[in-house]
Amino acid sequence: MTSLNQPPQSKPAIRSILVALMLAIFLGALDQTIVAVSIPAISAQFKDVSQLAWVISGYMVAMTVAVPIYGKLGDLYGRRRLMLFGMGVFTLASLFCGLAQNMEQLVLARIIQGIGAGGMISVSQAIIGDIVPPRERGRYQGYFSSMYAVASVAGPVLGGYMTEYLSWRWVFLINLPLGLVAWLTAYRTLIGLPVPQRKPIIDYVGTVLMIVGLTSLLLGITFIGQGHSWRDDQVLSLLAAALVALVLFVWHERRTLEPLLPMHLFANRNAVLCWCTIFFTSFQAISLIVLLPLRYQSITGAGADSAALHLLPLAMGLPIGAYFAGRMTSVTGYYKPMILSGAILMPCAIAGMAFSPPNAELLSGVFMLLSGIASGLQFPTSLVGAQNSVQQSDIGVATSTTNLFRSLGGAVGVALMSALLLALLHESLLTPAGGQPLLGEGSSGNALLDGLNAVQGPALELLRGELLMTFRHLLLVSAAISLLGLIAALVMPNQVLRGRGDKAQ
Repeated sequence: MTSLNQPPQSKPAIRSILVALMLAIFLGALDQTIVAVSIPAISAQFKDVSQLAWVISGYMVAMTVAVPIYGKLGDLYGRRRLMLFGMGVFTLASLFCGLAQNMEQLVLARIIQGIGAGGMISVSQAIIGDIVPPRERGRYQGYFSSMYAVASVAGPVLGGYMTEYLSWRWVFLINLPLGLVAWLTAYRTLIGLPVPQRKPIIDYVGTVLMIVGLTSLLLGITFIGQGHSWRDDQVLSLLAAALVALVLFVWHERRTLEPLLPMHLFANRNAVLCWCTIFFTSFQAISLIVLLPLRYQSITGAGADSAALHLLPLAMGLPIGAYFAGRMTSVTGYYKPMILSGAILMPCAIAGMAFSPPNAELLSGVFMLLSGIASGLQFPTSLVGAQNSVQQSDIGVATSTTNLFRSLGGAVGVALMSALLLALLHESLLTPAGGQPLLGEGSSGNALLDGLNAVQGPALELLRGELLMTFRHLLLVSAAISLLGLIAALVMPNQVLRGRGDKAQ
């Protein structure tokens, strides 16, 4: 890729760019979690629960599908204009979310907001690949991972306070001043980014096929995670459509002149293994963030505010691991040792959580901290490894593909572990003797808390004891799945990163 001017290399310039990118990452990640605590208030105002889950799922699906498209368009048109476009869409959609008058309007605005967030997150990480040599990238990607961690904790807390003391609409309206500041900062600081000189060729057919395939896949696994059977006609239709569209997408991409997702990247063994490790890392991290508060609330009887604080060790561990991995990668020039360390630590930490009752807060907190550190060791280093494995002209696509696998890992993790939890619950404790089932067909895991509130006395203690064993089995399955990420890390080549003097040309 050629450019009109060279990217800024001075430390003050990079720091200014980093501020804009971190704010964009924070906003995009914050809106994945800040809405969760506002769901009851939204439901109460609109009196519509049939589409309630899509207030969150619509955002996640749109963001995941948008990520690879932004990556390719950034390579073709330059990342500055794509970043400004994504920020503008996100901020404008936040206004529409805050002004929504019914559930349909809110879900549509959330989908548009997710499209903007996909650009903010994907393009931010690709920009680091433009302006920082590979050996230094781990440190900067560690900062981005810290933003994810801060957003995961700040989201529920901010959302709870704004919903309680202002209105659920402020969960979205708060993005207006923050988004405007981020847009102005990016407009001012991203001036020197590379600008492609070649004539862009858009792969329209590949774009449509990928949107259909990924959207169908994510909708299908989301339905499964919400309690629908995989044999349900709607789920089977979505999964079949995803299979057909993605097969056609691969066939088309191997033959088109300017593919949206170049298939030769999947012949790059090191990049593929980095994508595998980040998939399984995200699988564990996101599913734990969703399931551990439910485990804590259902077994201890604590409220939602205490459950959010219960996640604090996990959120603290992630930036600790990311910072350490970034520094060590920069010093040694190797990223595999950090990925491998995190992949070894992850199943051990999850197994430790399985045998630590949530009311043993110190012991449970230690294992949650370790699992956060394990995730932090792998997230930034896997991205740096993937960027280091490809040519500079493919940096944007490689970065967006890494983010795609990260999003898919989280979506599959939540859907699979939620479906497994419901299956385990139906087998063990959902039909108490002489009583009605706590959960019915198609129920979500959140209904478990309502069912427990209806049980009193010794029966409640018995149910909580059975729940403890159910979540233990669930976490042990999660630990076993994390071994797949360990296998990918073990067979990964131990490549050296390009040095400080190399601008990855």
